[in-house]
Amino acid sequence: MARRAQIVLAVHAHPSWSSKQFALALNLNDRLVRKWRRRWQETHSLIDLPRSGAPRRFSSEARAQVTALACSLPRSHGIPLAHWSRAELARYVATIPTLPTISARTIGRWLPAEQIRPWRFHSWQHIQDQETFLQRARPVLQLYEQAHALLQDGTWVVCADEKTSIQAREAEQAPCPSIPKHVLHQSPRYRRRGALHLLAGLSVADGLIYGQYSSRKRFIDFRSFLQTVLIPEALRRGIHTLALILDNGPTHAPKQLTRPA
Repeated sequence: MARRAQIVLAVHAHPSWSSKQFALALNLNDRLVRKWRRRWQETHSLIDLPRSGAPRRFSSEARAQVTALACSLPRSHGIPLAHWSRAELARYVATIPTLPTISARTIGRWLPAEQIRPWRFHSWQHIQDQETFLQRARPVLQLYEQAHALLQDGTWVVCADEKTSIQAREAEQAPCPSIPKHVLHQSPRYRRRGALHLLAGLSVADGLIYGQYSSRKRFIDFRSFLQTVLIPEALRRGIHTLALILDNGPTHAPKQLTRPA
């Protein structure tokens, strides 16, 4: 736009010059100068004329079919996946005789334009009782807030839980299909299918993590983690009180922790 404006202003300042003279003075191609001298006389505009562009390679029907496919679950088409990716969509489209071969890159342009992203998801959990949740959350939040001061007074705040290894896991509930303007919803609960468990404790005050592997997820495994990892570390630190932040899972239910070993 700046070059076009320079050409128009130069022509206005020196109407007797030729296009070649303008090209030499502005260090531009003389074909560009001729084009925009003529365009300015015809339209008095520096904007490009509308262009038809390259012809469409894919029909609107093919695009609509791919969009509908992205809004369905892979399992409904016999694909053992929780949600679609661009590559998996392109791979499955290639198996449909009525559709042309469409690249994953093209599908990646189409779907965001429709505000559909089946490869993005988040899990969800609902609070069933708001008042009970606040009563339980308040002391936990207070422990997190005061963890550093409590540690100096001899109380060690540790958040403990068990985790599976990072691998493909089977969700307990099937995910919901993608819809425009929303990411795919996937259940946070899953079946472990033999995955190893990491019993871990996060020291809230200093961020250190202590862990122990287990082949099963039972209370005796969690108690072993306490007796062999956390309690010896608490004694080494000179701690007189170990404050554990736990969920309500059966692995470390409070009613079991109160039983004698």
